[in-house]
Amino acid sequence: MSVTAAKGFVASGVHCGIRKKERLDLSLVRSLVPARGAGMFTINRVLAAPVVVSREHLELAEPQAVVTNSGVANAATGERGLLDARATAAETARLLGLDTEEVLVLSTGVIGTLLPLANVTAGVRAAAAALSPDGGADSAHAIMTTDTQSKESVAHGSGFVVGGMAKGSGMIHPQLATMLAVVTTDYPLEAGEAIEFLRPAVDTSFNAISVDGECSTNDTVILLANGASGIERTPASDEEFALCVRKVCGELAKLIVTDGEGATVLAEIAVRGAASELEARAIAERVATSPLVKTALYGHDANWGRIAAAAGSAKYNGGFAQLDPDMLSITIDGIAVLVDGRPSGDEPALTNGHCEIEIDLALGDGRANYLTTDLSYDYVRINAEYRT
Repeated sequence: MSVTAAKGFVASGVHCGIRKKERLDLSLVRSLVPARGAGMFTINRVLAAPVVVSREHLELAEPQAVVTNSGVANAATGERGLLDARATAAETARLLGLDTEEVLVLSTGVIGTLLPLANVTAGVRAAAAALSPDGGADSAHAIMTTDTQSKESVAHGSGFVVGGMAKGSGMIHPQLATMLAVVTTDYPLEAGEAIEFLRPAVDTSFNAISVDGECSTNDTVILLANGASGIERTPASDEEFALCVRKVCGELAKLIVTDGEGATVLAEIAVRGAASELEARAIAERVATSPLVKTALYGHDANWGRIAAAAGSAKYNGGFAQLDPDMLSITIDGIAVLVDGRPSGDEPALTNGHCEIEIDLALGDGRANYLTTDLSYDYVRINAEYRT
């Protein structure tokens, strides 16, 4: 019930014929009472048609519904792609009694393939008829592509609820990743406020993960808030709400990385003592995306030299992030392997599917966290066979 856990939301997931084997491939989420909302999108220059259309709609109206198809990204599809995305929104709006601009459109799947519009519009009709407070699970399944499991999260506040669903497994890297997420809440927000709660939550979650260093054309995170809880807002409740949004986004982001294509190891990277937060983030991202670090993780090899080399080559502000090799310390799974630039001689076994890497630069107060995975043979196989 993730996206329908909050009051006033219904959802559904149906099969419309984009995906094979009767897999659910079209999702619809709708607020039954007027909602406020916001969205964050990929920074890839090759913007998918649904991203272009959804951004336009958010500038014109408050979002009341989100329709998502999986299997076809509707990216690099030219004017036809834009027309198909707008037609999807228009048909959804007609069925739900909304203005077209109140519907956001999301797509995920193969780039460069035209959307089978007849299938999608038929799916929208079926999804509209199936909307239910119990439709959250089907909705979460319908947005999956190479995911091996659906991704849902719920956080309960004092008198309100935040729920969310996401998809993502490969092509994961800020900003954002090949991921889609819809977060819903019955907390009351005023016009223009949703983005102020969404942005910091996304920055510390979906924008701090990497599976393969690839930035997608379709990435989207939507927040819908309908106020159906009826609670009275206070500064304390706003703070609690912000924490709940961060919790849901954080849990969904972790589920995405854990389900990374071919992944066998989840690695949590913590950078401490950097000269600034931005430099800490640059170092964390560089280590998280290093093919040498990721392949060492796959081999369960605590090759900390690769971590040090990656940290020392983190690009920042036209140069490189500050790092003094004589002050650098690295700890892996609680075992110090490098202390103040000198090897300790100790190494962890890395025998399970989880690894914690802490990098201390001893230069300042900058801190950053990042999630990543190993890089396995299966990742290559999955992506080599993606269209075949």
